Amino acid sequence: MLTKSLAAFEKAKQVIPGGVNSPVRSFRSVGGTPPFIKQAQGSKIYDIDDNEYIDYVLSYGPQILGHVHPTVVEAIRAASLKGTSYGAPTLAETKLAELICEFVPSIEMVRMVNSGTEATMSALRLARAYTKREYIVKFEGCYHGHHDSLLVKAGSGALTLGVPDSPGVPASIAGNTLTIPYNDVAALENLLQLKGSEIAGLIIEPTPGNMGLVLPNPGYLQAVRELTAAYGVVLIFDEVMSGFRSSEQSSQGLYAIEPDLTCLGKVIGGGLPVACYGGKKEIMQCVAPLGGMYQAGTLSGNPLAMAAGIATLEYLKAHKICAQAATNTENLVQGLRQIIAELELPCTVNILGSMFTLFFTKNQVTDFASACTSDLASFKIYFHAMLEQGIYLPPSQFETCFMSSAHTPEDIAQTLSCMRIALTKVKASLA
Repeated sequence: MLTKSLAAFEKAKQVIPGGVNSPVRSFRSVGGTPPFIKQAQGSKIYDIDDNEYIDYVLSYGPQILGHVHPTVVEAIRAASLKGTSYGAPTLAETKLAELICEFVPSIEMVRMVNSGTEATMSALRLARAYTKREYIVKFEGCYHGHHDSLLVKAGSGALTLGVPDSPGVPASIAGNTLTIPYNDVAALENLLQLKGSEIAGLIIEPTPGNMGLVLPNPGYLQAVRELTAAYGVVLIFDEVMSGFRSSEQSSQGLYAIEPDLTCLGKVIGGGLPVACYGGKKEIMQCVAPLGGMYQAGTLSGNPLAMAAGIATLEYLKAHKICAQAATNTENLVQGLRQIIAELELPCTVNILGSMFTLFFTKNQVTDFASACTSDLASFKIYFHAMLEQGIYLPPSQFETCFMSSAHTPEDIAQTLSCMRIALTKVKASLA
C-alpha cells in the first residue's frame, strides 16, 4: 500500500509542478502513485509506507557502489565538518580532476560543473568558440539535458511525456541543431557533405541510454570519429550515463575511440550533484580564464561533492567495482532472457556493463525508431507487477536499468522470480 505516498504526492502537487522535480518521477507514463522514498541502504530503498524495494534505478546511475556506502558517507561527513562551500579553489578539485584524467585518457583538462545539463551545454559552447561555427549535430533519441540547443527530438523523460520538442525553445536556437538517426553512417555522411564546413560539434551518447539502452553497430563509432575529424567537427561524447557503467574506461575506452571532448556525471559524484566536461588541452584552453569562452558556477567544485567523487572513484578502482557490477548484470540478464524464451514473449534485452533494458518488442533495438516499436501497454503491466512485488524499476520503457556491486545473488534470484510472475501477467494480457 502507498497510503502515505499518495497523501505526500497530493501535498507536493500544491507547491511543485506535477509534484516532482524531474518529470519521469511523476509516473505519468505508467500511471499510479510514485513511492516517496525515506531512506536507502545497499541495493535497497524504503518508502514512507515502510515498503522495501530492490533498487534498479540507483538514482538513475550514480550509486554504482550501492546506497549509503560507508566509504563515501565518511568522506562526505569529514568534508562537511570543514565547511560546505567556499567559492575558492581547493586541493580536492585538482585531485578529482586528476582521477578523471587517469581513468579517461582522452581528457587532458577538465572543468567541474554541477549537472550533466551544464556539462553538455558548456561543451557545445566550447565547440562553437573553438571552431567559430554555429551548427550542432545530435541524434534522434539521445538526450543531453534540458538546455535549448539540445531539447530537440529528445529521449528519456521528454520522450516518455510525448513532448520531444519542448515549448519555450526558440525556433532560431533549435534551427542550429541538426538531428539524424543513430547507427546510420550514410545519414551522417550526407549531412557532413551538405553542411560540414558550418558544423561546430557533434554530440552523441556513444552507447545511448535515454531511449532505453542501445548499442552501436560494429564500426559505427569508428566511422563517426573518422568523419568528424575529416570535416573539422568537434566530437563530443556524452558519457554522463555510460561513464564507468559500460566499463572502467567508459564507452570510449571499451570501443577504443578518442573523442575531442567528453561530458561525465552521475558516478563521478558518488550520488552528489557533480558533472564535468573535458578533453584536449588545445580546446579546453579556450575556456575562461585562459580563453574567451565564458562559463562559471558558484557551487562548481563544491567540497562535499569533490569528496564524494574522489571516494567513489578511488574505491571503484581499488575494488574492481565496474567488473563486479557488470557480472551482477550479466547474471540477471541471462536469467531474464531464459524466462522470455520459456514464455515465448516478443521481447528483447540490451545489456552493456552494469546497464540493461528490457524492450517489449520483438525487434532488435538499434535506434530511436526501433525503440518506439515497444508495446507501452505491456510495459505498464510489467512495471506495476514488479513494483507490487518490491522491485523498483525506472517508470518508463525508455529508461535504462542500473545495477551495483551491492546487489547480492539473493537479490538477483528474488528479482528473477518476480520477473517470471510479472512477465506471465504480460503474456496473459496478450492472449
